[in-house]
Amino acid sequence: MAKGKKAFGGYSISFKGCKDSVESVFGSSAIGPSEMTKKLWAYVKRKKLSGKR
Repeated sequence: MAKGKKAFGGYSISFKGCKDSVESVFGSSAIGPSEMTKKLWAYVKRKKLSGKR
């Protein structure tokens, strides 16, 4: 991202220091893109990884 440019929507997400595997976040079965997005945002909110810029 360009220096000084805000992230889209004003949110920044940092996964720094996270030790969880992809399988622990999304599960072991195949899922669609919309379900993947929902699970990813649930994880981000649960772990408090996002911040308002």
